[in-house]
Amino acid sequence: MVKNLTTIAILSGLILVMVGVTNLLGVRLFDRIAINLCIALVLVLGLQVFMGNSGILSFAHIGFMGIGAYTTAVLTIPIRMKGMSLPDLYPIVAGIELSPYVAILLGGLVAAAVAAAVSYPLMRLSDAAAVITSFALLVVLHTVMTHWSEVTNGPRTLFGLPRATDLNLAAGAAILAVVAAVAFKESRTGLLLRSSRDDEVAAGAMGAHIPRLRWQAFILSALFAGIGGALWGHFITSFSPKAFFLKETFVILGMLVIGGANTVTGAVFGAIIVTVTFESLRALEAGINQAKIFSEQVVGLTEIVLALAMIAVLVLRPGGLFATHEIGALIRRRVRKKKDG
Repeated sequence: MVKNLTTIAILSGLILVMVGVTNLLGVRLFDRIAINLCIALVLVLGLQVFMGNSGILSFAHIGFMGIGAYTTAVLTIPIRMKGMSLPDLYPIVAGIELSPYVAILLGGLVAAAVAAAVSYPLMRLSDAAAVITSFALLVVLHTVMTHWSEVTNGPRTLFGLPRATDLNLAAGAAILAVVAAVAFKESRTGLLLRSSRDDEVAAGAMGAHIPRLRWQAFILSALFAGIGGALWGHFITSFSPKAFFLKETFVILGMLVIGGANTVTGAVFGAIIVTVTFESLRALEAGINQAKIFSEQVVGLTEIVLALAMIAVLVLRPGGLFATHEIGALIRRRVRKKKDG
């Protein structure tokens, strides 16, 4: 228990230090980067809850982020603006205007409810079949978001969300996500799920109901994703369905793979490393294009570097930077070695 509290304290402390430094500097660009990082932490930790404990790759995660974003949009866009942003919205919800803070939570709950309704049969699958069906689920969710014009405005940009996500709210959500992810990992469900990841036959023989365990983790993962999507929606205030598809899936997966899918620490450090690297490469890309070093615009530098980084990590450290142990356990082990030495 002590090592879990140490891990939570260290990871939460990193987030609080980032908030303090950002507020001290008072630079708008750093504030934007810090908010994006905190939202990414919520999303990556949600993916870690399912993928890290079950060992099953899920492509559908960003689809539930979209559900959260569109749910909070429908519930919070001012009534006077809904006629413009959602002209075909159903009358039963056209007159609703909730507080963004309530709607953010509802966005997560709706995403979790959808996951609970559609995912249980998929939890019986493993290996390649599970990966393929999760990708198919992402395609289904994206297609629904693209064509359900009454709720999403179709493929067009949805606008009018109130700006409610600031650094304090995003950081608070990220810290809660850290606590929840660590708590789930050390819960009975998490322990049984990891045992099924390591040896599915043995876990089943011991009485573990593997599909139900995966289903519970998948629902919690979707809850994280929905809240992350709702936070992002109230930060960016306008978006379209293309924001919740393959490119974003690749980035979130990259964060988890680089950091280490099996640990909460890996998810946090992966999100930090990839976010800082992305922002640096975007600045470099913009500088190169502004200086007109090449005859044509340089695009895709961030995606290329992320892909190469994933390849390098998978070759050199297949489990990621934090493959098996949380940072609290690593620190305690190092302290113990110094005492013994």
